[in-house]
Amino acid sequence: MALIRPEAARTLHRWREVILAGAIAVLGGWVAVQGGYLLPVIGLAIAALGLGLGIIGWRRLRFAGAATDPGVVQVIEGQITYMGPTEGGFAGLSTLQEIALLTRNGRRVWRLSQAEGETLYIPTAAAGTEALFDAFAGLPGLDSAALLAAVEGPAEMPRIVWRRRALRRLH
Repeated sequence: MALIRPEAARTLHRWREVILAGAIAVLGGWVAVQGGYLLPVIGLAIAALGLGLGIIGWRRLRFAGAATDPGVVQVIEGQITYMGPTEGGFAGLSTLQEIALLTRNGRRVWRLSQAEGETLYIPTAAAGTEALFDAFAGLPGLDSAALLAAVEGPAEMPRIVWRRRALRRLH
C-alpha cells in the first residue's frame, strides 16, 4: 500500500525541480537571518541560487507537458533521437538549421530541419520532451521566452521558433 496516491506522486515528481529550488531559497533565507556579518551574505547567495534554479525549473515545467503522445525522445551528447511507433530518427544539434512548431495529423509537433535537408518530427507530448528545452537553449541566438511562448500559445501554422544564421565569410 502506497503512502502517497499515484496522482499526487506524479504531480510531486513533475514539480520536483521547483520544490527543491524553493527549499534551497528557504534555507538561504534562514541562514541570512542568523546574524553576524558573514552569514547574511552567504544566506542571500544561497537564496539567489535557489531563486535562479526555481526560474529554470519553472521554465522546464512550462515547456514539458504530460506525455500523452506515442514515442520517446532522448538527447545524448548533442544528438536528439525520437523513437516512435511509425516514424523516428535523429538530428544533431550542430546540423540543425531551423526549429518550428506546427500541427501535423492533429498533433502539435516540433519540426527539426537539418543542413542535409532531412527533417525530424517530434510530438510535443512524447515522453522525454523535457530534455529538448535544455538542448534547444544551447543553440546560438535562441530566445527561451519565444520558445515558451510558442509552446503555450495558439497552434499557428507553422511557427518558426529558431533559425540558424548564415556565417559571413571574410575575404
